[in-house]
Amino acid sequence: MAELEGRVAAICGGTSGVGLAIAKAFANDGASMVISGRRAEKAPAALAELNIGDRAHFLQGDGTSQDDCEALIAETVSRYGRIDLLVNCAGGSKDNAPVVDLTDEAMEFGLKVNYWSSFWLTRAALKHMIPQNFGRIMYISSVEGKVGKPGLSQYVVGKHAVNALTKCVAKEVGALGITVNALCAGAMDTPMMQEAGPAAAESMGITYEELLGWFAQESATKRLVTVEDCALVASLLASEAGAGITGSMVSIDGGTAPY
Repeated sequence: MAELEGRVAAICGGTSGVGLAIAKAFANDGASMVISGRRAEKAPAALAELNIGDRAHFLQGDGTSQDDCEALIAETVSRYGRIDLLVNCAGGSKDNAPVVDLTDEAMEFGLKVNYWSSFWLTRAALKHMIPQNFGRIMYISSVEGKVGKPGLSQYVVGKHAVNALTKCVAKEVGALGITVNALCAGAMDTPMMQEAGPAAAESMGITYEELLGWFAQESATKRLVTVEDCALVASLLASEAGAGITGSMVSIDGGTAPY
């Protein structure tokens, strides 16, 4: 029997990058799932990659929208009758600048897409996970949730908040068969990075390629993290072998973070 056969996942931001990699890993392990994303045009290719027929469904949604986050959980339960696994891959930043020049709107976006999406999704999912005494919640956090970076404060603050949420929720539901963990990934050359990275690099006075090189040189492995690195850890946390891991900020950063 596949490790996740009979399990149902909701993956926010599951049409590309690390979200799609995790969806593929869960699919290979036997799970059914609803994946969401802002861009409906990405859905056909993502569902084709999953190649699991009716075990996968797409719902268009934006991680900065409370209604869309709650709709993802509702659709998952409506379609498959339960929710066992929640993965939030929503994240990012825009209009990066040093704090002295940072706008309220940029900080608000960073908090919504990184922290508030995790809160909205978790609150909705727990209403179903608590009665069934089982759940696996994972947030795609970042090494930036453990350190600081100049010019990226809205992203750094949002990911620190996600890590704090991880600790709090894990304490609340740890005796109910529910685990809650943050995957603190290092830099990955994903579509999200390609979208937000050039502006972040410009605010730091370097090129996008230099930014990626800087991230790689910060690590012990001297390479960027891959989405497959994250998917392997997510599969472990979703499995029975991950039952004893909760409230953890799991570093998947090639040895970048100091703890």
